Parts: sequence; C-alpha cells; structure tokens
Amino acid sequence: MKELKIKSLKPNKNNPRVIRDEKFEKLKESIIDFPQMMELRPIVLDEKNVVIGGNMRLKACTDLGWEVIPTIVFGLKEWEKGENKVPIEKRKSYKERCEEFVIKDNSGFGEWDWDVLANTYDTKALDYWGVDVWQAEEIDYEPTLSPTTDYSDVTREEIEREAKKLADEMIKEMKNVSVMCPECNAEFDVQV
Repeated sequence: MKELKIKSLKPNKNNPRVIRDEKFEKLKESIIDFPQMMELRPIVLDEKNVVIGGNMRLKACTDLGWEVIPTIVFGLKEWEKGENKVPIEKRKSYKERCEEFVIKDNSGFGEWDWDVLANTYDTKALDYWGVDVWQAEEIDYEPTLSPTTDYSDVTREEIEREAKKLADEMIKEMKNVSVMCPECNAEFDVQV
C-alpha cells in the first residue's frame, strides 16, 4: 500500500457506478468522520494508475481537498501469481481481471438482515452511514383506506390511480443527478 498524490490517479472512464447528490454528501461526511476507513479500504489501481476500485471515494476525497490518498495496485505480479492457481480453461488476461474487479467490487452479493439492523443499530446512524433505511417519520403519506376497508370495496382502477399519483409525487421529489463525462471527466448536473 502506498500513499499517492490524488492528481496522479486516473478515474476509470468506464466506471459503471454513479453517486447521487445526497449519497455523495453522506460519503464525504463518512470520510470526514472516519478517515481511517480509507487506509482499511484503499483505492485500488491498475498498473497505469487507473482506479479500478474506489472511484466514488476518490471523487469524495478530491472534493474534500485531500492531496494524497491510500492506494494499492493490482499489479501484474499479483495477477500472475493468482492466475497460476486458476484452472487453465478459466484463466483470463490482466485487462479482463481488472474489468471483472470493477464489477465484483461494486456487486452486493449479500443482503442486509433487516431484523438484526432494526434490533441492534440506531436507524438514524444507519442512514447517516449510508444504509438506505425506511424511516416512517419522513413519509408524508395519508392512506385513503381505513383499516376496516375490505379488498372487495376497492377497484383495480382506484389502486392504479393512487399508485400513479404516488409515483408522480415521488418523481417530483427527485433532485439533480451528477454525471461525469467518460471522455473528459467533466462533471455536470442533469435534471431527472
């Protein structure tokens, strides 16, 4: 692991992940609150200093004014060592392994155990740490049916109308989305 100047790193122009305004602010707050996490999860680079793991964290640290950042290189030597353990028919090139890393590093194979989260952690802390949790106090929704309403009292059209109304209101609440140009890395906001 080495600390490198942020200016020497190249964001991955083919990074398939984006981060929205609110989440980006939460990411920056989490780095400010717990900067040691960057040492525990350094930015992963290829041999040409292109980020293959941690593009959003790099963006956040850049925005926070960091000049150096912990990095680790997935180099050719490490790749060659690992490939010798892979059956010949499944071996891949260094480039293919880097592309695979980009996706696997961002894939969520597991899922949250909501029961453990609800009974062990504070909901506001989880939200602050970046876990998408449903918080009833934030919802401004008044159901139009009483608890004693029978399903036979409601038509499919009424359900669809209410669902569309709710979807339209959710769309109105959406904010601008930050987008990075894959060619020049320029950032700009678009209205969703």
